[in-house]
Amino acid sequence: MSSLPSASRPRGRPKVRPKVGPASLAVNDESLGIDTADTGDAIETRIYQAVVDSVMSQRLTPGTKLPEAALCELFGVGRTLVQKVLQKLAHDHIVELRPNRGAIVAMPSREEVGKLFEARRALEAAIMPLVVEHATKADLTALRRQLKEEHHAMHRYKQTEWARLASSFHLRLAELSRNTILQRYLGELVSRCSLVVALFEPPGNASCEHDEHQAVVDCIAARDAEGAVRAMEAHLLVLENRINLIAEKPGKSLAHMLGME
Repeated sequence: MSSLPSASRPRGRPKVRPKVGPASLAVNDESLGIDTADTGDAIETRIYQAVVDSVMSQRLTPGTKLPEAALCELFGVGRTLVQKVLQKLAHDHIVELRPNRGAIVAMPSREEVGKLFEARRALEAAIMPLVVEHATKADLTALRRQLKEEHHAMHRYKQTEWARLASSFHLRLAELSRNTILQRYLGELVSRCSLVVALFEPPGNASCEHDEHQAVVDCIAARDAEGAVRAMEAHLLVLENRINLIAEKPGKSLAHMLGME
């Protein structure tokens, strides 16, 4: 059977042999008319969370380079998606985007850390009297239950786990203030402080932090607003003073630091 003359052949894209690399598969889904919105969101979240988890667990240290090409290859995605994730990480102060030099894990200066904790002390000083005013007996019971969970984690889990519980304690106090604006602002500050603490606090401070939280709750239970403010300020000053802004240089591959090998 003779083939159709070239002029009468159906017009359209020429057939191409599909590439087998994961990055090209992600691109080809769109060309094949497959809706990739949900898939793209899921991949974006996975990359974002992989970086955050690796930073918080101290696998990714401050100053570590995050090359776009390497991330594309590791996660099998295109450069546009990686750039979007890096922009979000930069917005959340987890990475720094340097013009013409790419992204690195954030390296806050001593001055930046000082201003961050200064703002947090002021905010939590405003929150504590409101907590003393509004906290019910049920709230106090829940706070003491949370302290028991902290104590349990302190002896059984790694530092990153009880650090997460420690942060949730402060966020719970913000909820008890019944002021959603203060709660929202504190959420951002706690997130940034948690990153700094995860990166730079030496190991072995959980018991001290737990006792400081206990002192705050005791003041709230006694309806001692001034005492609660003083206990919280002392706690945050101790936390800030424990931070050591000297980071070790990574000697492992990016894949290993992201927990992928």
